Amino acid sequence: MNENKPVSKVLVLEDSPAHGDAIRQFCDANNLIGVKVPRSRLSSALRANIDLGGILVSERYGGSLEHSAGIALRINAARPELPIIMRRESTPTLDNLPTGLDAVVRGAYVASDMASLRKVIDETIFSLDYPSTLMHGIPAMTCTVLENLFSEMSVTASAPCIVRDRIIFGEVFSLIPLESSWCRGYMMMQAEEEPILDLLNRGQMSGGAAGFRELNSLLGELTNMVWGAFRNRYVGDLEALSRSQIQVPLLINHKQKYISFGSENPQLCFTYQLTDPESNHAVKLHQRFAFSLNWSPEDFREFSQEAEVAVEAGELDLF
Repeated sequence: MNENKPVSKVLVLEDSPAHGDAIRQFCDANNLIGVKVPRSRLSSALRANIDLGGILVSERYGGSLEHSAGIALRINAARPELPIIMRRESTPTLDNLPTGLDAVVRGAYVASDMASLRKVIDETIFSLDYPSTLMHGIPAMTCTVLENLFSEMSVTASAPCIVRDRIIFGEVFSLIPLESSWCRGYMMMQAEEEPILDLLNRGQMSGGAAGFRELNSLLGELTNMVWGAFRNRYVGDLEALSRSQIQVPLLINHKQKYISFGSENPQLCFTYQLTDPESNHAVKLHQRFAFSLNWSPEDFREFSQEAEVAVEAGELDLF
């Protein structure tokens, strides 16, 4: 597994034990977290996993191509943002599929040529390249902010993850725009309400019984502090903020806990866990970056490091 590349979670719908082992090895070698799902658990697996990058399905999943096609069509109707990749028995093409399925399946491969699967994965899931310093820097600065806000809690961060799902984690989230010459989009912080309220009351951070207003204030402060750290370290070019820019509407469906940024680009996700060392009570926060308006990693610059180098070289004086 390449530690400089983010991972992505995929549901694996495969009945063949032999092919299941091959896919497991492929996932281990290609930064994928494969979650094998039996047919009886498919609906619950889709409900439980809201941070998916795609679906790997065999054309014989469920016993026949027609059965597999029906499953793929239902998944697409429920989660159309997830690319569906099908293992074919003979040729890695979308030929001779049941009516409508060719418009749903994003790619095909055969077990004898896993390179074809690698190509489809790169095109559909890992379609954006992220600078390694960005992927290391974001969780480092976010953990620092969380440690300052929750000084009595231990903080850990997950590996960066590519998410194609548009489903919101928890009941409360914050949203703030990010703009520079190399990126334009949004950062979100998402949380479940009750665990955060419990955390506030355990630590008596609210000065009394905490309610949703205290939670909102805390999440807003957290978001603003992380945004400030991101801006100072990665934006720097203030003139980019004054340029005339194209905007697209955001779409939020509260009932379905769904948000769309008007782009097919995946989201870069980090998960943080706050743990009380005495009680082991743990709370999770999801942080997502949707670079939906512009993504030019070739123009990426880390301004804080440039400033440190300039100071060491005597080009800048700090007072």
